[in-house]
Formats: sequence, structure tokens, C-alpha cells
Amino acid sequence: MCFAKIKNLTTRTRVGLLGSAKTDQEITSLDGSLESQTKENKLMHSVLNSDKETIKDGKLLKEALNQGKRNIIPDEMYESLVEDYHTAEKIYGPTMIKLATGHSPAYLQKNLKIPEFRKELRSQLLMIHESLKEKGLINKDGKINDLGLELAGALLYIEELEELMPKGRLSGKLKKIKHPYGLPEDRVNYKKTPFRDLDIKSTIKLATRRGHKTVLKNDLVARQRVKRTQKVVIFVLDSSGSMKDSKIDFAKKAGVALAYKAIEEGNKIGLVVFSSGVVHKQEPTNNFKQLLREIVPIMPKKGTNISEAINSAIELFPKGKETKHMIILTDALPTQGKSPESDTLKSVSNARAKGITISLVGISLDKTGERIGKKIVELGEGRLYAIKELKNIDRIVLMDYNAL
Repeated sequence: MCFAKIKNLTTRTRVGLLGSAKTDQEITSLDGSLESQTKENKLMHSVLNSDKETIKDGKLLKEALNQGKRNIIPDEMYESLVEDYHTAEKIYGPTMIKLATGHSPAYLQKNLKIPEFRKELRSQLLMIHESLKEKGLINKDGKINDLGLELAGALLYIEELEELMPKGRLSGKLKKIKHPYGLPEDRVNYKKTPFRDLDIKSTIKLATRRGHKTVLKNDLVARQRVKRTQKVVIFVLDSSGSMKDSKIDFAKKAGVALAYKAIEEGNKIGLVVFSSGVVHKQEPTNNFKQLLREIVPIMPKKGTNISEAINSAIELFPKGKETKHMIILTDALPTQGKSPESDTLKSVSNARAKGITISLVGISLDKTGERIGKKIVELGEGRLYAIKELKNIDRIVLMDYNAL
């Protein structure tokens, strides 16, 4: 995988994400052909050194996937823009159009009827297509290939961790995400518990409150250690047509943040992607690279079958005593099946009977959607989060994970 160069971020990220460090030469000899590996390493080096052209290419590829486009076809985009800009914007989205053409929506609409501008526009689209081909990011037919997916994935990873890491550090632990309800720790009087469990801060507070000038034995407070089982979480992601553009982008980033956080803590994450049916599933794993590979190519299409997604997720959970939790992220009501709502609630009940809790992150749900969402989390004994601002999705998902 071409994330070799991501190892340069920091020693901690290097070890946590990819294992022990190797030189470029060692990586080449272990992972494949020299020519292929050199291309990948150069690409990642360019991303990490903020090469504007490489980052722009990656953003274009990432945005194409977010719009449900695995193929970048310049003539098709050109004809769509010239024929009707507003329709083209619905198909490709304003961000992808701006990245591909180099022009803002307002400028395009103002000049699209001018023959000279049309000629320049077509040349620009063809030039970008040829450039992506020459760099090995797309095939001759315009399909985004493995190297293109790696570049899009690198950007997704870096953008999300830069957002969630402490400022100026793309390494170490994510910022502490505060839980809205709080997470109080049980404390007990200090008796025969190990000294390492002594809670110094609480002890001093108690002694001060009692007016003691020195700490007495009955002032000592200790943390009560609770044996924790491994967490297994499955991220159930809606990839229906309504999730196009920024919704799917922020949802993918939430998946990246969840995977990073959980794996860092020694837990496992699985993935179920659904639309009118289950599009893809990944059994719970602690392999961050594998999860990133599965998240990047997700493309929005068709309807919403939450019931089938829940049933597929149930099958992925292990049979042991792990803490089992499902986080469903969707922007719509269940629409597939003879009785979408009742089918969904039956699936939730089945999951709960197997010891699985379910939370739902709903993006701009209407009143009916919130009503069904409340039923889902009541049966699933989880939490309902109503999201209005897309930028908060990753933090909400992490909040729910931290509350387990």
C-alpha cells in the first residue's frame, strides 16, 4: 500500500498505523515492483509536503467518488455543462466542477455561451484528464484506479486527523471529545486498594473541605477500577443518493476518526455500507489500512434499506462477551421493502436480543425521521443524535463511541 510515506508524520503515528519503520528501498523489495512503488512513494511525499498540484488531483478524485463517479470522462462533463449548467451541478456538484474546470459556478454560468470560452473549457477538461492518466491515477477509460484511490484515501486521512488532532500535531491521541451527559468515575474510600489507584486530586479536595491541615487516612480517596471488555463497533453508513457531495465526505471522515480512535485503544471496527441493499461489508478488524481502503471508494446511489444493513451488521459481530455496538449514520427514512419501518424495528429488536446496542446519527431528519429514529434507539438502547451541521458528524460519532 502506498501509505509508506505517511510513516514520516511522526514516530507514534508511524508505529501505530503501519508497524515498524522501513526505508524506501526495503519497502520496495517487500511490497512489489520498483516502478509501481516509486510512483506511490513520490505521490505520498508530494501530499505530505503540501504539493498543490498533487493535492488538487487528490481532491478531484475524492470529490468524484463523493458524487458517485468512479469514471472521469471529460467529454461527458463538457456536454453536460454546455447543455444545462444547473443540471450539470446536480450531477457533478459545484466542488467537483470547480476543481475540474478551475472556474467558480458564477463565472461558468456567465461565460458558457461564449464559443471561445467553450473551446477553452473543453481543452481544460481534456488536459486534466490526460494529466491524471500520465500520473497513473486513472485508467485510459477514465476509471479511478488503485493508485488514484490511495491518493484520495491519503487526503481523507490527513484532512480528518488534522481536524481532530491538537493544533499543529498530526500525531498522538485525538483531542478529548467531551460527552454531553458526562462520564463520572466511581470513587471509593481508600482501604486496601493499590496505591496506584489513589486519586490525589479528590483526596486533597476532601481534606480541604473537611478543614484538615494535613491529609488524614479517612480523607484518602481511590478510583475503583472496573474490568473492561473489548469493544467491537460496526459503523453502518448510508450511501443512498441523497448522501451525495459533502454529506458522504463528512460521513467518510467520521468513519476514519472512529477507526483511528478505536484501533488506538485496542478495539475493533467493522463496516457496513448500504443503499437500496448492502453495498459492502467489512468484518471487525484492527487493521486501519484495510478500513481506509474500504471507506475511500464509497459512492452514493439508490435508496435506503436500513433493515438489511442492520441484519448484515448483526452477522459480523463475534459470538463472545465483547461490548457490541452499532452506529448507524443516515440522512433518510427506511424506504426499501414491503414494510420499511416495521422491518427496521424488527431488525433492531433482533440485534438487541443478541446483546448489540444501537445508536443513530441522523442528518437533517424530518419529524417522521426523528420519530422512527427515537424508536430505533429506544429498542436498541442507544442514543439518537440529530445533526444539523455536517462538520460535527465526526465528533458526534466519537462521543457515542466514548460513551460505551
